[in-house]
Amino acid sequence: MVQRQFPRPREIFDLVRFNRPTISPRKRRLESALTIYDLRRIARRRTPRAAFDYADGAAELELSLARARMAFEDVEFHPRVLRSFGNVDTSTTILGGPAALPLAIAPTGFTRLMQTEGEIAGAGAAGAAGIPFTLSTLGTTSIEAVKAANPQGRNWFQLYVMRDREISFELTRRAAAAGFDTLHFTVDTPVAGARLRDKRNGFSIPPHVTVRTFANAMVRPWWWFDFLTTPKLEFASLTSTGGTVGELLDSAMDPTISHTDLEVIRELWPGKIVVKGVQSVADAQRLAGLGVDGIVLSNHGGRQLDRAPVPFHLLPDVVREVGQEIEIGVDTGIMSGADVVAAIALGADFTMVGRAYLYGLMSGGRPGVDRALEILRSEIVRTMTLLGVASIAELEPSHVSQLKRLASIAPAPTEGLRETR
Repeated sequence: MVQRQFPRPREIFDLVRFNRPTISPRKRRLESALTIYDLRRIARRRTPRAAFDYADGAAELELSLARARMAFEDVEFHPRVLRSFGNVDTSTTILGGPAALPLAIAPTGFTRLMQTEGEIAGAGAAGAAGIPFTLSTLGTTSIEAVKAANPQGRNWFQLYVMRDREISFELTRRAAAAGFDTLHFTVDTPVAGARLRDKRNGFSIPPHVTVRTFANAMVRPWWWFDFLTTPKLEFASLTSTGGTVGELLDSAMDPTISHTDLEVIRELWPGKIVVKGVQSVADAQRLAGLGVDGIVLSNHGGRQLDRAPVPFHLLPDVVREVGQEIEIGVDTGIMSGADVVAAIALGADFTMVGRAYLYGLMSGGRPGVDRALEILRSEIVRTMTLLGVASIAELEPSHVSQLKRLASIAPAPTEGLRETR
């Protein structure tokens, strides 16, 4: 028989602890976010549809983005047990400089449209977290303002080669003068991808208010207050170049970009240079032969060519061919610290996140970005601990299997084999 007794208040209070209420709504909602997907749900509630869809969406049927995320979801980890170690060390060296995590914030355009703090929040949070921040050519904060927001941290600049080459040359000089240490030469945008969500939403910079967009945004007065009481939304580093927003966008996409442009920029740039948007082993080999410092395997977050190769799937082959010659980064689809650990284990030197940071930004400005980076950091530490790994250097391919739901029916044809008929 179970022995019964009268409840004892003292014992009950020993078991029950009441949390102190959180007064700040922003702090309360950020504390409720335990994953990047939680931040995405908060961001969707707080941001007008056109702005959220610009950050969240991809090209055409959005297959590339879905496949990239599926690739990380299909990772199987292989932990090692009974390995005694103390604290996990997540620090590493990326492109000649220190990083507290094998992670950088990726370049994003129109960032202040999502939340008015924009790149200032991203750069400040990256500096506090000890990781690099990357400013886009189409950023809404100037090169110099980003440097002021992250004066002691590492700042990178993402460069589009504009139709007017002198614009690109001047941006390169400005980023170098501001002390940015790495330039990301972007090669996957000969034309703009078909981002159908944006077309359906009538997306534009500055925003054009229609009945539909007004109705969607009117229930989010905080966004309108920020938008109307802060500096004009514009391409901050391009304000002196002239032309409308549409003309600048069109100028940024140039199918005539070539290796010659890379050589010219290489001569102008004193720091490390990385080619961003590599999507084949052959191109990785060719670029390694040209002496670049690194490449980023990327399909532009699925925003350019839909059905493009999944960067994470390419990683092992590229590492095998050029991993001893250049540093290799990977982006697209990363939504957790476990994704970061998987990429590093398979040979990447660093990873980059764009949407994950923007979800935090839309959820709560700078504190939201801090929360996103803290979520990723804690997931990286926990995953490494459960794998039995004490440092980034100990991660190796044997820790990870890629479980592919997608497999090629036949190998892709070797470049140049097709006969002219």
